[in-house]
Amino acid sequence: MNYAEMKPAQVRQLIREGSITGQTAGMCNGYAQANLCVLSREYAYDFLLFAQRNPAACPVLEVSDPGDRLLHTIADRADIATDFPKYRIYVNGVMTEEVTDASAFWREDLVSFLIGCSFSFEGELLSAGIPVRHIEEGKNVPMFLTNIPCHPAGVFHGNMVVSMRPMPADQVVRAVNATASMPKVHGAPIHIGDPAVIGISDLQRPDFGDAVTVHPGEVPVFWPCGVTPQAAVMAAKPSFAITHAPGHMLITDIQNTALKY
Repeated sequence: MNYAEMKPAQVRQLIREGSITGQTAGMCNGYAQANLCVLSREYAYDFLLFAQRNPAACPVLEVSDPGDRLLHTIADRADIATDFPKYRIYVNGVMTEEVTDASAFWREDLVSFLIGCSFSFEGELLSAGIPVRHIEEGKNVPMFLTNIPCHPAGVFHGNMVVSMRPMPADQVVRAVNATASMPKVHGAPIHIGDPAVIGISDLQRPDFGDAVTVHPGEVPVFWPCGVTPQAAVMAAKPSFAITHAPGHMLITDIQNTALKY
């Protein structure tokens, strides 16, 4: 089935029914995707401040009212607990399980943060003639925990997670220009070139997602990633949290072009 040409509401329905449980890269061409971090109300202000202080990694698209599972801005009536293909459940900062439906874990004190996703700018890369390797290979994007510290806020702290896309050197400037105008979905790269500078020892061993082919002479380009909140949850160890599984996003009703400057 060609998910790339489908409308977001159609794909969300398939996800809700359990027909789609895999990663969402390349789905619904032209529409933004979103990461998820759900926390109890007692941690919500600290996390909102953390996101505000780290906007490149944690650009907030929507925040729910406590206990509200439905979105009202970025995806009309989308259900936060069912419309992501896969969720991770954290207890005291430890991931205890992955599920395709988070309804059984929902509580009235939970606040949801929907965060911009770099899958949203990949259409801009493709339009600029820049191939996206993980889409070519049918894989999830490779993501790495770095040595780049986030600005702490309340209980939340930790280092930035980045996503990586390799490309020939002559495409890098176009990639920077194509993404810089989209800060709501991470914007320009945070690092270009030698991965060791940002604490990455092996591009074939990502911390999240899948390894992709890096051809000889290609340059790895790294963008801030919306999995950063999961690293912050693991570092801060709140009593309970729900996140998306990396690469398994909500597909919104917002067109990518609406997120440009």
